[in-house]
Amino acid sequence: MVLEGWSFGAWTAGAWTTGAFVVVELLLLGLALVVVPHGRRPSSALAWILLFVLVPVAGALFFAVIGSPRLPRRRQGKQRTMNARIGARARDVPPELDPPGGHPGAPQWLASVAGLNRTLGAMPMLGGNDAHLLTGSGDQLAALVEAVAGARRYVHVEFYILCLDTTTAPFFAALADAIRRGVQVRVLLDHLGSRGYGGHRATLAELDRIGVEWHLMLPVQPLRGRYQRPDLRNHRKLVVVDGEVAFLGSLNMIDPSYNRAANRRRGLVWRDLLVRLQGPAVHEVDALFVTDWFSETDEVLATTRDPQGVRAAGDLLCQVVPSGPGFEVENNLVLFNTLIYRAERRLSITSPYFVPDESLLMAITTAARRGVAVEMFVGEVGDQRVVFHAQHSYYRALLEAGVRVYLYPAPSILHAKHLTVDDDVTVVGSSNMDMRSFVLALEVSVMTCGRAFADQLRALEDSYRAVSRELTLAEWSRQSFAHRVVDGLARLTSAVQ
Repeated sequence: MVLEGWSFGAWTAGAWTTGAFVVVELLLLGLALVVVPHGRRPSSALAWILLFVLVPVAGALFFAVIGSPRLPRRRQGKQRTMNARIGARARDVPPELDPPGGHPGAPQWLASVAGLNRTLGAMPMLGGNDAHLLTGSGDQLAALVEAVAGARRYVHVEFYILCLDTTTAPFFAALADAIRRGVQVRVLLDHLGSRGYGGHRATLAELDRIGVEWHLMLPVQPLRGRYQRPDLRNHRKLVVVDGEVAFLGSLNMIDPSYNRAANRRRGLVWRDLLVRLQGPAVHEVDALFVTDWFSETDEVLATTRDPQGVRAAGDLLCQVVPSGPGFEVENNLVLFNTLIYRAERRLSITSPYFVPDESLLMAITTAARRGVAVEMFVGEVGDQRVVFHAQHSYYRALLEAGVRVYLYPAPSILHAKHLTVDDDVTVVGSSNMDMRSFVLALEVSVMTCGRAFADQLRALEDSYRAVSRELTLAEWSRQSFAHRVVDGLARLTSAVQ
């Protein structure tokens, strides 16, 4: 007997299909339970497993492409090789720059923090430095051009985004002039970070035309045997000239609108921070460039001077802190957490992308609850919608703990990344306080100790506060249900690392 629209054969085929789907899903879920948790935070592992449950085949393919948060073993080996070289060289630093008993006048706890950073990143804390903040895009570009114009031996340039446009043309012209004078110019630019902006081919063509020796960082070129997880990126921004002056911070070498028509329509302009550094720490910044150059080219440069020949330029203590998936742990996250727990009176955080892990959120809220005056500067508007909503999901916890949250006004994108602790200690660099910067991106930060430089950064924070609007818990509690749902979903996606 056959019923209209139904047959036993059709039912059997459907049952087999359903059964096969269930078996495949169970196998993939079992594989996920075995493979995914290894070396991951529980929150990240659970997010991945949930993805396997909801979309098993797509989740498995997604995991195959971006499942590993570490660089290839060969690349990690290069990092260890350079760490050993940097550590050996640091032993020859004159005792007046790195005294065995610690630096007089620094907080008592600073020596242990510096020791931790040195254990993780190989670079020592050195005295005898001088640093100045550059806050406007015009001043930043002018300072870079001036430094390159004065180069006598070499210029090292490393940017996440390097783009030739009408704004950055003077910098490229300065590089060309330096090459004509016989200066060696080397450039590193992130492959996918720079490729995502118009004029990428013209930028590379200009580098070739003027005679720059350049290489892509972390290239995704599987047909050439060069591949790693595509979202593992080199997010560092630095320039070193002759081993005498270095620049680092949040600035990418691109127009402040990032050359996006949509940004120009909205009037969006990125507000960055750049540090001009002189003294022994310049050679540590240069050592980081040498490390990245070796990682991409297998060539070990010999450009930094003998540590015994380093001259003091001021009285600022500086320690360069590299971080990224080439290291065993998240050096930048460890630094932030340690300093936040050391804060006694005042803590100020500026981060354009704030998507913390559990440890960082606990450190910040605990600081506020134990009486530290904690403030955070974030943008009123964002350029990355998912990250912006994920960031929103943390505001209630911060506000309930007593953290004062200031919204820097639109249409500016506050892209600076820095931290000040009490009266003397600061951190400035390329690292956001988000999971991408902690786990997936190569970053560089510099920890400093010195009242004069800290006062510069405090003055900058005062200028933020003067134009920003403070977010209150009462206002945030009025967010719509739909907004909270979107924030929560965005927060969940941020855990997939």
